[in-house]
Amino acid sequence: MHNAFWDHLKEQLSATPPDFSCALELLKEIKEILLSLLLPRQNRLRSEIEDALDVDLLKQEAEHGALNVPHLSKYILNMMTLLCAPVRDEAVQKLESVTDPVRLLRGIFQVLGLMKMDMVNYTIQSLQPHLQEHSVQYERAKFQELLDKQPGLLDHTTKWLTQAAADLTAPPLPGPDTPDSSGVASPSPSEPVDSPEPLSPTMVLSQGFLNLLLWDPENEEFPETLQMDRARLQELESQLHRLTVLASVLLVASSFSGNVLFGSPQFVDKLKRVTKALTEEFDSRPEEAMLTLSEQVSQEIHQSLKSMGLAPLSSDNTASLKGQLQNIAAKENCVCSVIDQRIHLFLKCCLVLGVQRSLLDLPGGLTLIEAELAELGQKFVNLTRHNQQVFGPYYMEILKTLISPAQALETEVESL
Repeated sequence: MHNAFWDHLKEQLSATPPDFSCALELLKEIKEILLSLLLPRQNRLRSEIEDALDVDLLKQEAEHGALNVPHLSKYILNMMTLLCAPVRDEAVQKLESVTDPVRLLRGIFQVLGLMKMDMVNYTIQSLQPHLQEHSVQYERAKFQELLDKQPGLLDHTTKWLTQAAADLTAPPLPGPDTPDSSGVASPSPSEPVDSPEPLSPTMVLSQGFLNLLLWDPENEEFPETLQMDRARLQELESQLHRLTVLASVLLVASSFSGNVLFGSPQFVDKLKRVTKALTEEFDSRPEEAMLTLSEQVSQEIHQSLKSMGLAPLSSDNTASLKGQLQNIAAKENCVCSVIDQRIHLFLKCCLVLGVQRSLLDLPGGLTLIEAELAELGQKFVNLTRHNQQVFGPYYMEILKTLISPAQALETEVESL
């Protein structure tokens, strides 16, 4: 349809005498776009555009066959040069060498579309602090209205934070990423036992948010203050699970192929693409997905080693590689458990230190998915930060009942 329109315009301008009806409509629209790109204080430019692209005057010129489309196009390009963002300078300069009037008008519209999007993005960015502040106040006011009608509306939120505090004070259970308790000497009664770190509001909230990524779908006691974010939290949980599988596959594969292959960014990127594509249905059919993936990964490793002139994997190593990759589908797989714990540790650091600082000291096994972790961490931090801004006062009142005044001195509740 677009091509048909521009072909029709070409026919009109090539006719004898030329038909300027479509061209006039285009010039009118261009004028409106240029005016929309002006800032309120740019009155001189506004008047100049109004005069240069006066629709009534252009109609009169067209009726007398005197409408100079190339001249008007040149004026429009000069105005676009004044108004466009630096990133569009090159695109506007390329249009200056176009002599065909139809191609030139078409190119002008394409660049003007980009300039309109630049202006929209600039406006949103300028308004973002005000929009966020208004959003926080609005959401909190609406929630307060509901709370006034339903005094028990924070019951599930209280239970959620209580559980988070209990998780922090309970002794850690031995896991695949921690030494087994049987291999650690027990302290004698006379030796001092390390007391748990004093609770702080930040610690409790961070633990609470992390617990949401492990939420049982059948548990209906979801915190009331996070109901609006439940779908996004479920998506983050799915993304975390996919990253756990991806990192586990890369870790197993690297243990068989060594540093030679995994020192090549191209090979790692290709293996990541293959893994992401083949594990899309991991949640519904994990065994089948990992069976297909194990064959593909072993084949990729074999071909890459061969192309580098290195010895391929032996049949025993190939069988072991495939077996370990297929075992990733098992619920109690130790590699997945370790990776999952370390991703949760990374997310916890993101909540406390921020994403960029957390990326400086990634736990082992996660360096190959640094970009994906940064994206996940930023989404998680943005969601939790906005939630704290909205519901911080309610959390403060609940946490006062869970944290003793002495512990609260470690971190002021107002820091929420």
